[in-house]
Amino acid sequence: MNTGNKTPISTLGEFGLIRHLTEEIKLENTSSKYGVGDDCAVLEYPDKQVLVTTDLLMEGVHFDLIYVPLKHLGYKAVMVNLSDIYAMNGTPRQITVSLAISKRFSVEDMEELYAGMRLACEAHHVDIVGGDTTSSLTGLAISITAIGDAPKEKIVYRNGAHETDLICVSGNLGAAYMGLQLLEREKSVFMGESNVQPDFAGKEYLLERQLKPEARGDIISALAEAGIQPTAMMDISDGLSSELMHICKQSGTGCRVYEEHIPLDYQTAVMAEELNMNVTTCALNGGEDYELLFTVPLADYDKVSKLKDVRLIGHITKPELGCMLITRDGGEMELKAQGWQALTEE
Repeated sequence: MNTGNKTPISTLGEFGLIRHLTEEIKLENTSSKYGVGDDCAVLEYPDKQVLVTTDLLMEGVHFDLIYVPLKHLGYKAVMVNLSDIYAMNGTPRQITVSLAISKRFSVEDMEELYAGMRLACEAHHVDIVGGDTTSSLTGLAISITAIGDAPKEKIVYRNGAHETDLICVSGNLGAAYMGLQLLEREKSVFMGESNVQPDFAGKEYLLERQLKPEARGDIISALAEAGIQPTAMMDISDGLSSELMHICKQSGTGCRVYEEHIPLDYQTAVMAEELNMNVTTCALNGGEDYELLFTVPLADYDKVSKLKDVRLIGHITKPELGCMLITRDGGEMELKAQGWQALTEE
């Protein structure tokens, strides 16, 4: 957070702060008829179905401001919502932003947070059209609602996978989780554990994946250009294993995923070895990669094989065969949902 001369938020008040943070926002989308400044935003979607998603981020649960810069936090808060719109094969158009702010934050701090949000919105041509602010006694809370659109026939749900469909994933997995482990380790150093030495050298990619994830709108565009309509799709927020099991459960299928085909970055493998962790376990259960997991008909094998940054990792099976990981030595292990679960007890 800003450590120089700070302006108390109380000097602007709730509506003054909203005006201050949004007065230069220019609307890009034709569906955004009216944005910030009235009781409601006005949106118009004459020929498409509307997609709506919301995400709540709580300080101390979803982020730690000891090592998460506010600008990065704003960027990530937007990206995780845009990712959900892309996961439905849609196009994000607008967001609303609601903040609960404690007294320790200044106007300058909120400017940093909003700078990250606006950077994410500009990269994906999304309009900020409204929101709310209130005071908080327990830290910072960020609630973002994203609104998008898609033609009815193009929307992809989780429940459309069929036997023999190919399972595909974009990018690589486990890097965001390794970035979190690295940041938590360095936090221990900061808090005075002298036996742990700080070391970020050669691990910049892991930090970027944790602090500045990218929603994969480029993959949605590539699928459309290739003439591929996924049968089921999710973004990987809670871990590959968990998301695969969601698709299989809702589609009434099983799956086979091959360990040797799970995409890993070199830095992820090195960090896992350094921390004495199994890299496959990290890739299956780490979460926060915000890559796209999707299934396509077997007939699209040639098309999907040619897509840049997309990897075939398995196939959909009959439900009675279960959800299985085929290990490098040919063995079978049952997939378990061991990723992030928001409401479990400590």
